[in-house]
Formats: sequence, structure tokens, C-alpha cells
Amino acid sequence: MRIFYITTFVCLIFVPTMGQKISDRKIRREIKRIEAFKSASIAIALKKIKTTKSVVSYYDDHYMTPASNTKLLTFLGAVQNFDSLPNLLYYKESDSITHFKSTGYPLLLHPLYEDVDLTNFFKEQKQLVYHPEKEKIARFGRGWSWDDYPYYYSAEKSSFPIYGNVVKVEKDSLASSLMLSPTSFLKKFQIDSLESTQKLHHLETKNQFLLNPKKWQANTVAYYPFLTGDSLFVSLLSKAVNRPTRFAVVGERPNKWKTNYTHNTDRLYQALLQDSDNLIAESILLMIAKKRTDTLNTEKAIQLLKADWKSFLPDPLEWVDGSGLSRYNMFTPRSLVTVLEEIHQNIGMEKIKILFPSTSLSGIKKDPKGRLASYVYAKTGTLRHNLCLSGYLIGPKETPYVFSIMVNHTTAPNKAVRDGIGTILAYLRKKL
Repeated sequence: MRIFYITTFVCLIFVPTMGQKISDRKIRREIKRIEAFKSASIAIALKKIKTTKSVVSYYDDHYMTPASNTKLLTFLGAVQNFDSLPNLLYYKESDSITHFKSTGYPLLLHPLYEDVDLTNFFKEQKQLVYHPEKEKIARFGRGWSWDDYPYYYSAEKSSFPIYGNVVKVEKDSLASSLMLSPTSFLKKFQIDSLESTQKLHHLETKNQFLLNPKKWQANTVAYYPFLTGDSLFVSLLSKAVNRPTRFAVVGERPNKWKTNYTHNTDRLYQALLQDSDNLIAESILLMIAKKRTDTLNTEKAIQLLKADWKSFLPDPLEWVDGSGLSRYNMFTPRSLVTVLEEIHQNIGMEKIKILFPSTSLSGIKKDPKGRLASYVYAKTGTLRHNLCLSGYLIGPKETPYVFSIMVNHTTAPNKAVRDGIGTILAYLRKKL
């Protein structure tokens, strides 16, 4: 019997510690070693998938600014509501007349992610009749920074995005002048070569751009938002597909619409998660609202999703947009890891590895060769003074974990904060 007890004791000593709690004291000690985290607010959650026990719960019930980690909620809403993404509603009145309206889909003639099949669909029609939405969509989301309006990441929301709601400006190595797309905007650009004039300035309240060619180097491409509108949409589409396009008149109301679906779903989701495209995020919420309420309404989509998730989220969501541009968004890390678990349940780890970025964490002391990059699939979130990383950490024996590391109110450079997050992840994986 004595031998049995000794053997049992020895075995218990060597039982794997995978999934055991890492104390707040140990996490705090690691955080204090990171210069970039001084004076910042830090909250961390880590747990093994398909378990209820947390491995790390360091202030994980504190509300934090998520920035683009908000897109994780948008993505979960999309995969739960769509098997295939609808890119158009249409009705053929005859061989020569095709009526159409929006689903909220954002890739028509997009300069980076164009849905060529959708473009070709329009080119194959003879006459197009557009049915605009009754509701007016606000240009920007609640809590967005007003002075972000000239930048690509703040392209306007609209009922039917076209060209990504941006103008492409390009100067290649051979061209002596700048090229614009769509060319319809050529007359909206004015040349201003004064030394004091910046590279390009977009007036806030109208589609007028001041351009300084002297400040454009060869092999430069940039994208600038334009002010959207139904009339502009019809004009741009008609010119792009070379088909007469008009608005529907009173009484032109098809009884039944057909749905056209995209074959571009993975690319759209990669643009959302890997490129963190804000217009695509906002459009996805509008698409969810369109499917479930027949309106393009961000607030309705959010309320529906919050109701869907009420049973499993540990904390209520302070959620106002799809992209995370809003300073009003606030989530807890433990809510984000719960969302990540739901994503895993819906699409599985192999799909996650395709759609999520494999985060490079090289350049830090505890991961000098960037080895963590093959173990981390995660979404970043960055607003001024706030940086977050939430996603999947592949532990020993390919065991998947979900994590959220949220750093708010930091004054350190973003690179230093990113390296600090990488240091924490390297430490956590070592302890698993």
C-alpha cells in the first residue's frame, strides 16, 4: 500500500498543468516588466475552447475600448445569418428591362476586392431600373471622429456602395500625370501646386478635391472617400457598365424579387478580418438588417444580434457600429473570448486559419524568431491610445485557446505596445 501511495504521489506531480489557472499576481508581474504598459489599463482573458474554466481572467470583466476587435462581432453575426452572401435583389420585367435594389453588399466595382461576377451581371442586362431604399443612411456612425472623413478607413456608409465609395488616385513609374478612377471625378479635381498645399485635400461638404501633383511620387496609389448619393450611384453604374440606368417611378414595384449570391464570400471576410476594412464591416451589419427586417439599419441589426446572443454573453455589450471606429463601443475581454468561441463553433479551426490573420509577433525578446506567428490567429484593434488583440492561440498538442488582450489609455508607440502584447502571449503559451 505504501508503494501505491508513493507511486500515485509521483504521478500527480507530473500531471500536465494544461488549462490550470495562471494567477493575477503572475500576470501583473509580467505586465510590470513591459515599459509600454506603464500607466495603461490592461485586461486579459484566456481560456481553452469547449471548457468553462478560465486560464487567465485578469480584469476580464472590465469594459474596454475594442477598436477593430468590434469586427469579431460583425463577423459572428454574418456567419450566423448567411450561408451565402446576397449581392443583389433583382426582377426581370422582360428581356430588356431588369429591376434591381440593394442588399447592402459593398463589393460592386470595388478597387481592391471587386466582385467581377456582379459587374458582369449588370453588363449582361439591357436596361436597368434602380429601386432606392426609403430610409436615409447616416454617412458616418455614432461616435466616429469627424476629422477622419478624408481617409480611406472612413469611407461613407451608403445603401449601395460603388467603387468602395472612394476615388482611386494613382501615379505609376511612367505616367507624367495622375490617373483617377472612376474618371467621372476628373472634373471634381482642381490642381493647386502651392508649396503649402498638401498632397490631396477633400472638401468636407461637397465632392471637390484640391490636388498637388508635385507631392506625388511615382508608384503611388491612394484612395479618398467621396460623398455618396443615389443619383451619383446611378450615374457611376451606368457609365461603368455602359447600360442605360434610371430610377424606378411610382407604381413600378415587382411582386417578387430574386436573390443573386456572391462567390466572393471568403475574400470579403478576409478583407474584414485581415485588412480590417471598415466600409465592409459597416455594410455587413446593413446586410444582416436587410435580411431580417427588410431595412438597411445598423441599429436594428445590432439589437437583433444582441438579443440572439443574450443567452451566452457574460456581459451586456455597449455596441454601436460594425467597424469599431466609434469611441462609444465598450466590451469586456471575457465577452470577446465568448464571441470567439461561437465563431469557432460555427466555422471550425481550419476555416479560422484561412480567414483570420496569422499575427506576426517577431522582434520581441521572448519570441526573437517570430515563432508565435504560426500559433496565433487574431484580429487587431487600434484607435489612438488603444490597442487590442483577440483571437486564437494554438497551445501544446494543437490545443486551441481563445484570448483577448486589451490595452487602453496608453501613450506608448503602437509598435512598443504590439511587442508588449507579443511578450504576454509568449509568456502565456509557455505556461500552458
